[in-house]
Amino acid sequence: MTRIISIANQKGGVGKTTTAINLASLLAAAEKKTLLIDIDPQSNSSSGLSIFKHNPSIYDVLIGQEDIKNVIIESYMPYLDLLPSNINLVGAEIEMVELQSRETILKNSLSAIYERYQYIIVDCPPSLGLLTLNALTASTSVLIPVQCEYFALEGLGQLLNTIKIVRQYFNQELLIEGVLLTMFDTRLRLSHQVAEEVRKYFGDKVFKTVINRNVRISEAPSYGKPIILYDATSSGAINYMAFTTELLERNSKPIKMN
Repeated sequence: MTRIISIANQKGGVGKTTTAINLASLLAAAEKKTLLIDIDPQSNSSSGLSIFKHNPSIYDVLIGQEDIKNVIIESYMPYLDLLPSNINLVGAEIEMVELQSRETILKNSLSAIYERYQYIIVDCPPSLGLLTLNALTASTSVLIPVQCEYFALEGLGQLLNTIKIVRQYFNQELLIEGVLLTMFDTRLRLSHQVAEEVRKYFGDKVFKTVINRNVRISEAPSYGKPIILYDATSSGAINYMAFTTELLERNSKPIKMN
């Protein structure tokens, strides 16, 4: 069965795109046929795999101008394909408002190709608008990255409420894959305090693996590479490998919302 995992958090700068790129590339490295969908107008998942301003893009799929099969491209990694984004996606939500069944456009498009893949990873924009709603409606689960910094829990209640609404009206099967702690600094008491608060709030939904703050992770996107190809011995690569292993182990029994 194909797993479609949206990575969502309306706060920016939480490691969402970094997680999308590295999770998708490590699943591919494990020889799991994977599709990374960039549904963020900033297009950072695309540029993080050395794809810049690609046309056509997911924008053309969402507004009905292009078949998804003609937009998916192969990456330079075996087992990893990309559905790229570009700046045109900025206006997509406005154009989609007038379309019928606008919440299910991505889901309907994916039905034509999802059987090709074992995993589909969706990098959502830092908002809870129509693009994120499309992603959640199409997904089997949602992964929530939370940074170990001030205001970490700010807005998460709104995200959880959005997930409940999606389950109620559009996708009854949507589960929470888990919560991933990112940007953890072992030297700072604050990081430990935030991690403790997140675990208290989410309980066993929180992954045991924590993504430490790491310079090499920050550098990798500027070279258009996931961390596994940029520096496989870095702590960031080791963290993401451990996280991917944990996700695969948990995958057969995703955590349900309370």
